[in-house]
Order: sequence, then C-alpha cells, then structure tokens
Amino acid sequence: MSNLRKMTAAEITAAEARGATAEEWSQVTVANDFTPSQLLQCRLEGRVEIGSGARIHRSTVRNYRLGAGTLVEGVTALECRGRSTFGNATQVATMNECGGRTVKITDRTSAQTAYLAAVYRHRPQLIAALEKMADDHAEARADEQGETGRDCRIIGARFVREMRLGDNVTIDGASLLENGTLCAGTQIGVDVKARDFITAENARIDNGATIERCFVGENCRLDKGFTAVDSLFFANSHCENGEAASIFAGPYTVSHHKSSLLIAGMFSFFNAGSGSNQSNHLFKSGAVHQSAHLRGCKFASGAYIMSPAVEGAFTMVLGHHADHHDTAAFPYSYLIEKEGRSMLMPGANLTSYGTVRDVEKWPARDRRTVGRDVIDFAEYNPYTTGAMLRAVDTLHALQEKDPSATQYNHGKTVIRSTALARGLKLYNKAIVAALGAMLDGGAPNDRYDGTGRWLDVAGQYITKRETEAIMADIEAGRLRSFEEADNRFRVFHVHYAEYARSWAEGIYASLLGHAPTAEEMADAIAAGRTAHEAMRRTTDADRDRDCAPELAVSYGLDSDDPEEIGADYRAVRGLK
Repeated sequence: MSNLRKMTAAEITAAEARGATAEEWSQVTVANDFTPSQLLQCRLEGRVEIGSGARIHRSTVRNYRLGAGTLVEGVTALECRGRSTFGNATQVATMNECGGRTVKITDRTSAQTAYLAAVYRHRPQLIAALEKMADDHAEARADEQGETGRDCRIIGARFVREMRLGDNVTIDGASLLENGTLCAGTQIGVDVKARDFITAENARIDNGATIERCFVGENCRLDKGFTAVDSLFFANSHCENGEAASIFAGPYTVSHHKSSLLIAGMFSFFNAGSGSNQSNHLFKSGAVHQSAHLRGCKFASGAYIMSPAVEGAFTMVLGHHADHHDTAAFPYSYLIEKEGRSMLMPGANLTSYGTVRDVEKWPARDRRTVGRDVIDFAEYNPYTTGAMLRAVDTLHALQEKDPSATQYNHGKTVIRSTALARGLKLYNKAIVAALGAMLDGGAPNDRYDGTGRWLDVAGQYITKRETEAIMADIEAGRLRSFEEADNRFRVFHVHYAEYARSWAEGIYASLLGHAPTAEEMADAIAAGRTAHEAMRRTTDADRDRDCAPELAVSYGLDSDDPEEIGADYRAVRGLK
C-alpha cells in the first residue's frame, strides 16, 4: 500500500486509551486519513499497515497489511509468522493418491493448465515447465507480511495465518485458515478448517468444511462438513456432507450426500448419488490406481466402482462394478450390474430426459463472473460425436465377428445383442443430429481447421492438435506463464463454432466420399434437424412417463378424491 505514514504521538495516546497496544508503534503505519477510532482493544505485533478506513476491534494482528475498508473484529490471531507463498506452489496429489499426478497450484490455476499437469505426466519437459511457472509465480507472491484486499471482513475467526485475501473477501467464524490465498469475493464460514489451499473468485467454504492441500475454483461451494484432501475443484462444483480424496473435480462436479466418497479419480459435470463410492483397494503396489469418469457421468444411489476403471461421457452407473471396466468408447450409455456382471447398454442414455435436462441446466447455473476456466456447453460437439462414431465402428466389429451371438464382451463388460442393435440405431440418429447442428452452427472459414481427434480438456472441447501445440509451446518456452497458456485456450474457445463446423464438414465428406456440395450441406442440416426433433420426442416421452399420473403415489395424503390427489401432484411437481 502506498501513502502510508507513522502514527503521531497524539494518535498513539488516543489509541491506547481505547485499549490498543503495540509491540512497537514505530512498526505500525497508517493511511493519511487514519483516526484512532479505527482501533479498539486490539494488539498489533510486528509490521502492521492499516489502509484507509480499515478497523481492528478486539483482535490480535501481526505482520499484516489491511486494505482500505477492511474490518478485523473478534479474531484471536491474524498473523504472518514468517515468509510465505500463501499456498502458491502447494503440491496437490490429485487423481493418484501416491502422487504420480501431483499438480502445483497457484492463484492463477485454471482447469485447463491443471489438466495438462495432471494428465500428461509422460511429457517430462511439459511438467517441468509447468512446475517452473508455478514456482516462479510463488516466488513473486512470497512475502513476510500477510495481506487483505479492499473491503474485507474478518469476523469471529480464531487463527488466520499466512493468508492473502483479495477484495471483498469475508471470513466469518472460521476455526483455522493457514497458508492460503482467497481470491476476490471468497466467503469462508463457521468452523471451517483449511491448510495449504487456494480459492478462486467467489468460492464459498462453509459450515465446518475441512480441506487440506486443495484448490477450490471459481464459484465452487464446499459446505456442511465436507472434507477434502489433495483435490482440485473447478468452476461451479458443489460438494456437501461427503468426502473427497485425491480427485480432479472438473466443472460442475456435484456431491450432496453424507455417505458419498469421491476418491482417486477424474470427474466432470458429474453427479454422485447417495452412498456412491469408489475404492482403491488393490494395494499390492500401494494406492496407485485411479478411475476416470468422463463428462456427464452420474452414479445412482449405492453405485460402487473399484479402480482402475473408466466410463464414457454421459454414462449412468447403477450397481456394483469390480472388474475394472473400460467403456470410454461408448458415450451416453447405461452401465448396470446384473448377476455380478457389468452390463453395458450402449447409447441408452440418449433416450433419457435426464440427459437433456442436464445439458440445459448447466449453462443456466453458470455463476462465473471472471471465467478463469474455459467451459463449452454445446450439446452437439466433435468430442462426443467422435466418440459415437468410434462406438458405431466398435459395435459393428463385434457384430461382424460373431453375428449369431446373443451377447458380446468388451472392456470387461457384457453387451447383449439386443442392446448392441439398439445402440447402433441410437448412435446413428444422434450422429446425424450432431453433424447437422455443427454444420449449421459456424461460418465456413479455412483458418480454423477442426479436423482430427477432439478432447475434453477439463470442460473445454478442443482439438488434440491444438492441445499438443500449446504443450509444445510451453515446453519450448514460448509460453512462459499461466496467463499466456490460458490465453491460447481462450482464443480457440472464441472460434469453437468454426472449428466444430470444420470437423463436421470433414466427417461428412468422408461419409460421402467427396467434398459436399452446397445442396448436400443443406440436406445434412435439414436431416440433422429432423433427427434432433425425433430424439426430442423420445426424451419428451421419457419426461412424460416421469410425470405420469400413476406416479402420484403419496400425494394428496388426506384425500380420497382422484382429482384432488392429481391437483396436489401437479402443484408440487410444477405440472400443468
């Protein structure tokens, strides 16, 4: 802070009359408009800087800079006991409990750069460059004084140690905060305990949550006694009551139940049902195993998975699965336990209204204001459409290998022949809808080559080619900071529709065997709309079944009149 001065003798006398004491008043500096009324029954130790209008009431402050308008009231100790990086460069053993995918967090961490650090361990130059970025950033942030931004409120907390606060941060009743950074707008509530951590903008940790070695992303919420260790949570994730250990929680990871455990895995746009659980019990070589639950997966109540395992995007998991399945090739599926086996129903989730509801609700629930993580919400996109194309090829290959079989084995799962045939029909219809939507969604532009494989990089749909180019530039030192790397991801995001159209046109050309004419493009767009409408009729029918009158059981408890029971049911469910 600039424009600070020492207190006058008269100000010191007046402050002491209000119960303020200092280890050494000469180490206390204040804004030019300081008045002794800003101090009340407080203890100041070491170097303390008091910004314009900042107040310290009934608290002990040691080695801190207080931003303008900040209030410190009823705090046992707001202190910086030595040189600190305030959580920057803390090593988080995400995804793998033994630390094989450790990510160094900073107050500039984004979902995309964290994904590179966690997933691409086989590129040691990349990892070294990313860790150097983190170390350099941490060194730039290091200080022997803690700091608050403007208009912060630290009230009723016990120990706040080695913490740096952005503007408009609130700490109300926390038990212990140590070695961390709270970016602007963060809220920390009653009985929270947190060590070696960083929160992004407008994150909220409340009601007895306990975290250690964690990054909590923009607008994330950890609440109601949730505990987490060695975990990364990215934008709009919301976890309560349960537990997380060594997870990479991509955007919109949700867990609300006391009995739910998220452990040693990657999640994204995920929902954990009550009692859902993953385990890492194959301890012959230690807790080295991991699982990946790709975008949009859901676990039903009591679902269990033994690592290692992977599920395709938008898969619904029901039951107990301990055979280490790999269903990455089959998005939009059901994975169901039956007679002790993992039964796969390819594409079955394409008929569920729940999938439509999820796709529509995520952008509606986006509370970000800064947008440090790049998130793509497109229902029809090259990532899932490419997966469906590969699924069709895989299902055809299984079928051709044994046309008379009643069931097939793939990726430690069983696929019944009827489910295979239905999956082919569903995937083919969805592919037509997706290609039409992407061809209609972006303007033709040769500058944006979207051909080739696409990835989902922690919420962003992006070509593998561009991802590898970004990593190569980091390795070569052409991208030297997290800001520069993130900017590359954002530039691609701005032109996503053009890249997606390029990909769809390439796929369509390969299906036709030639470059499509304008008339053929129009036909593909029209066919896509027709397929989309047909799919919506199916999902709408699924919604109607979920709202059917026969499901009015338990409604209208005190009534014998079917009309009255139905009225209560419709009122509660919001039906017309």
